[in-house]
Amino acid sequence: MPCLTRRKWTKPSRAVCAVVAVLMSGAATAGPSDEPHLNIIPRTAAEIARIAKVTALTTDFSAPAQFEDMSAGAATVRVRPNADAFSQPSGNISFEDELDFKVGNGLFRKLWVSSPSSTLASDGLGPLYNARSCQRCHLKDGRGHPPENADDNAISMFLRVSVPGSLDQAMAEIEDYIATAPDPIYGTQLQDFSLAGHPAEYRLQIEYQEVEVALSEGEVASLRHPTYRAADLGYGPLHPEAMLSPRIAPQMIGLGLLEAIPAADILAGADPTDADGDGVSGRANIVWSVEYDMAMLGRFGLKAGAPTIRHQSAAAFAGDIGISNPLFVGPWGECTDRQSECRAAPHGDKDDRGYEIDQEGLDLVTFYSRNLGVPKRRDAADPQVLRGKEVFYSTGCTSCHTPSFVTHRLEDQPEQSFQLIWPYSDLLLHDMGEGLADNRPEARATGQEWRTPPLWGIGLTQQVSGHSYFLHDGRARSLLEAILWHGGEAQSMRDSVVDLTKADRAALIAFLESL
Repeated sequence: MPCLTRRKWTKPSRAVCAVVAVLMSGAATAGPSDEPHLNIIPRTAAEIARIAKVTALTTDFSAPAQFEDMSAGAATVRVRPNADAFSQPSGNISFEDELDFKVGNGLFRKLWVSSPSSTLASDGLGPLYNARSCQRCHLKDGRGHPPENADDNAISMFLRVSVPGSLDQAMAEIEDYIATAPDPIYGTQLQDFSLAGHPAEYRLQIEYQEVEVALSEGEVASLRHPTYRAADLGYGPLHPEAMLSPRIAPQMIGLGLLEAIPAADILAGADPTDADGDGVSGRANIVWSVEYDMAMLGRFGLKAGAPTIRHQSAAAFAGDIGISNPLFVGPWGECTDRQSECRAAPHGDKDDRGYEIDQEGLDLVTFYSRNLGVPKRRDAADPQVLRGKEVFYSTGCTSCHTPSFVTHRLEDQPEQSFQLIWPYSDLLLHDMGEGLADNRPEARATGQEWRTPPLWGIGLTQQVSGHSYFLHDGRARSLLEAILWHGGEAQSMRDSVVDLTKADRAALIAFLESL
């Protein structure tokens, strides 16, 4: 049976249909069992009609849309002229809750140490890890980067790894789930740091080949094509069928607002069979929640592999730092049973905390991550920016980069409740072609699919992170290079940008830099 999406009647998988059916029942509202991480106040029919009107794609490019400069609604923050632009609390946070935000920030920045240690609240690092703190990867809450040169480390970048799974590892609750398994020795990601007495798992090597791309009016761009290698493997060879995927740490702003977008509104944009023939066929990633023991819509991570901020945060503590927590309880982090000395090493979970970061600590880090404010738009009324916005819309970029949503009404999250937001993402998976493929599946995502990244704040990357590297592995050195890497469903949009006049390409970049 087909299910209704925003674009048309189509026939997605039964898993997505089941979620849509539940979420859209009762005047398109969701209940506690559908989005259990949120305390939702149902929308009225009048609100639903008003939301449809304010989020409809504009056809007027003579001036900014009303409230368009308030990227995060009332949660928007002023633009600081320094690297702290992404490190502010939600603009509408209460004085009392700002204290929790600051304590969560302290935990986010905390440097973990090895066990045993006299600093019992901070021990438990590793033994294998990618960084000693969350902040080391998400520096200033911004975007990570690949190594700049042979002497630079890869502290904000690592390789995920998995091997093809067997039929008995498929997840019956999620149709179209692509079974994978951890590498038998190295687990699900490679760690390039380790405690004394333990070999690191690998050293990341990247080689680039420059490829020129001809643009209209005689312009030429150069793309760097990366090749990745896991060198100096510390525990023997990888599985012969190991699939590696490079990942840099994404920016942290606006996560709570993305979490508060109704799942029904996200799923309404899905068109898995491209029934309208526009070449764009966004799909939802449906993933398993270890927090709620159920299938949920994936929203976070480069392939939408995590359903909630808390899940994403807990997985990062375990995988990136080797810190046990209520969701991922192993005190040895990512050490596999083949890495016996790592598992037998001293750990920091034998004191009153129970875990190396306990429930309260995880909740505070989650609150901090949920409330990192999105800076206000710049120059939204500038004529060149408005022309760039028109180019962005007319070339079809909004087919994936959905400009706006209205979040749920929430009983206990006033910062995220009922806000008109402008993330420029549909949070769906799209086939981006062979050029960007990592050839490593994740839940329902294929090796060529990636979640549409939100674009808000992208123009402040240089200011916050000190570089202008984009895409999942930082290969693009500019926004134009990032566009030129688009393929698959975005091939026609990419080709349109190649054919634009020089002035219109500059206007498009000016629009993106204003976000």
